[in-house]
Amino acid sequence: MASKHVVILGAGPAGLTAAYELNRHGVPLTVLEKDPRFVGGLARTVERDGYRFDLGGHRFFTKALEVDDLWHEVLGDEFLRRPRMSRIYWNNRYLDYPLRGPDVIRKLGPVELARCMGSYLVAAARPKREESSLEDWVTNRFGRRLFELFFQSYNEKVWGVPASEIRAEWAAQRIKGLSFFSAARAAFFGNKGNKIKSLISEGAEVTSIRHSGGMIRSVAIQGASGRQVIEGTDFISTLPIRELIERCDPPLPTPVREAAAKLKYRDFLTVAVVVKRDSLFPDNWIYIHDPAVKVGRIQNFKNWSPDMVPDQRATCLGLEYFCFEGDGLWTSSDEELVDLGRRELATLGICRPEEVAWGATVRVQKAYPVYDDQYREHVAVVREYLERALPNLHLVGRNGMHHYNNQDHSMMTALLAARNIATGTTYDVWKVNSDAEYHEEARASDREIGGRHVPMRIDEAA
Repeated sequence: MASKHVVILGAGPAGLTAAYELNRHGVPLTVLEKDPRFVGGLARTVERDGYRFDLGGHRFFTKALEVDDLWHEVLGDEFLRRPRMSRIYWNNRYLDYPLRGPDVIRKLGPVELARCMGSYLVAAARPKREESSLEDWVTNRFGRRLFELFFQSYNEKVWGVPASEIRAEWAAQRIKGLSFFSAARAAFFGNKGNKIKSLISEGAEVTSIRHSGGMIRSVAIQGASGRQVIEGTDFISTLPIRELIERCDPPLPTPVREAAAKLKYRDFLTVAVVVKRDSLFPDNWIYIHDPAVKVGRIQNFKNWSPDMVPDQRATCLGLEYFCFEGDGLWTSSDEELVDLGRRELATLGICRPEEVAWGATVRVQKAYPVYDDQYREHVAVVREYLERALPNLHLVGRNGMHHYNNQDHSMMTALLAARNIATGTTYDVWKVNSDAEYHEEARASDREIGGRHVPMRIDEAA
């Protein structure tokens, strides 16, 4: 393996997993990350004045035994098992999530329940034949009324466009396997049988990716030590595809650059606030289905672990806002965003404005790949060209593949790519979660079911 040197672009979950796996095989590597202080990508933990907060609290759950083993191997005794509690804030009420039948009946009331049932029966009798959007997909399975109550507001906050403009593939991937009656059955009788177990010294940004003779040869980086060039034999990229293609030198063919430029992303920011109260609500997080406020989800980091908060007389909340880089939210000052969070917590009745002692803001560019009408075609153009023309460049992870994967799926793509490089295997990373029966509340077999690819141990997948 001495002849190999792998350069990994990005130190999020996928990039770090690739590095860990390559190191197991004794392959020399370099990891490049532009953040000067933190690794972890969207899953990282930021610290301010002793308060630790995640960029969207991340709870590990997986059906991939390979990934589960990796988490436990790395964390050892520091791996914390936490019971999850989360609710939906809707119409000035808190609904249990996952939904529980008695709770739904009590809080929606018989009239609203009758409307939901009637709406579902109409949808079942006259379903839309072509499910082109998130709106179509959800309405066919739950009815129009439940779509309006529980899917529309939150998802339009997340994506910044009407649900009619979000491709159905997103729903099929993220909330697949659900229907009105499967959800109702789980709500009233539980989900029995479907249980789930729950390297660099400084920041350096990749400025150009140099290729010649049908191979990537090196990357140029800019960091605190100035400009450097890192050569390698293989390159693993977790960069957003649009950025990756923009930085190729010399420029790639026009159709490839145009396809990459048309890929869209949703940006994200967290407003972490310290509240002068020892307890606010028991949940790990709350989904905010209320169009009266801009916040989409609120994390309670103290309920993830008391060690996240140095002063047990206080509570640290993470208010999650979804935005586009350059819009009003993104360009607001940190002070304005903390003030917004203070006001919205008061609007939601969580605390009084004067109880917020201080806050901090972290912005994340290109946090979520957008599934618009043509994203699949654009990705296909880029993928076909890179696989044919630059075969030593390997795309992994959520942004690296423009695929809204869960964290374990992103890690699995990195494991496969690393083993392909280290051992000469030819696993297809694009089959990971390509159509998996996968969501947090249900566990299918760890083997292939009905032609659908689900994560499994690598030795079983061979």
